[in-house]
Amino acid sequence: MSTAVRPFRIAVPQPDLDDLNERLARTRWSPQLPGHGWERGVPVDYLRELAEYWRTEFDWRAQENALDEFPQFVTEIDDLDVHFLHIRSPEPDALPLILTHGWPNSFVEFAKTIPLLTNPTAHGMPSARAFHVIVPSVPGFGFSAAPRELGMKPRTVARMWVELMARLGYERYGVQGGDLGAYVVQEMAIAAPDRIVGVHIDGGIGLPTAADVPAMTADELTEWDLMQKWQTGVNHHVLLRQAPQTFAHAWTDSPAGLLAWLAHKFSEFAPLADDLDDAYDRDQFLTNAAVYWFTNTAATSSWPMYNGLGDDGFAWPAGQKLVPVGVYAGGSALMRRLADRDNRITHWPEGNTGNHFVAMDRPVQHASDIRAFFTKL
Repeated sequence: MSTAVRPFRIAVPQPDLDDLNERLARTRWSPQLPGHGWERGVPVDYLRELAEYWRTEFDWRAQENALDEFPQFVTEIDDLDVHFLHIRSPEPDALPLILTHGWPNSFVEFAKTIPLLTNPTAHGMPSARAFHVIVPSVPGFGFSAAPRELGMKPRTVARMWVELMARLGYERYGVQGGDLGAYVVQEMAIAAPDRIVGVHIDGGIGLPTAADVPAMTADELTEWDLMQKWQTGVNHHVLLRQAPQTFAHAWTDSPAGLLAWLAHKFSEFAPLADDLDDAYDRDQFLTNAAVYWFTNTAATSSWPMYNGLGDDGFAWPAGQKLVPVGVYAGGSALMRRLADRDNRITHWPEGNTGNHFVAMDRPVQHASDIRAFFTKL
């Protein structure tokens, strides 16, 4: 196995871009089903307008050039090429920090957060804590190679990231992630607690399961019942555990189909917003969609669902008391009790808000909270 770290630049061939635009122009649109708004899924009129914007106004080359401003590399780990961004801070005492993206997202998730972390003074933020930032693409996502066999799990990715950080010469560092990234960063702490300063997670820690019900108080049981009513939407864990290849045929052949799928999930992941455009910058959302399209990773990124996030399918991220844990948005007293049971919580703010992909939705607040957590350590 080669341990070389090779420079990388995004350079989508022009025929691939032309093909995308031609496919968008030739989209065969479905009829609009009866109903109101998004209750049957992504409305036809909304998707047609978004697809037309993607084809005629969205500037992939400008976004590609902006991403290429970040130093990018590829290195082989466990026989897979891993793509990553590595941006060093000008601050001499900067802390190395590895960020892990979620699903169905990519390294694009952190494009707005990175400058705020590496060079806070240039963006009007105090210089108390700056970071050397590393953003890998999870295997099967973006420009990283896809797993070739069954069995890829967050703990596998965690061990790969520990190797990546060692290969870059970092002996002590912080870890941060949300969504899929929240699973990976906790597993990193379990795998290498002596190397990790702290674990920062966007949210979702301390969520109860049916196993917690017998020990709940009456008030907690009422909260548990409300939580069950809030769980709505398309269950992608079930869908992609059962038939990822079936659905991926359409997402791989039709950019409008891929766009509909991503718009549906990003909309579900934005409960605080009136609409998708209110939660996420349209060009950043489409840049993520374009990365999925050009790298053909709609199928290969589904491994967290068909392999399962836990040992027996779906489970919340594992807790650990080896390394301090901070959360961007703390939850209720019930969630705090369960989080403390399984973690060493040192940062639990209750005033932070934002939609699921908070690095895209609230980049300034996200960066500020990461800095606040690691400043305490």
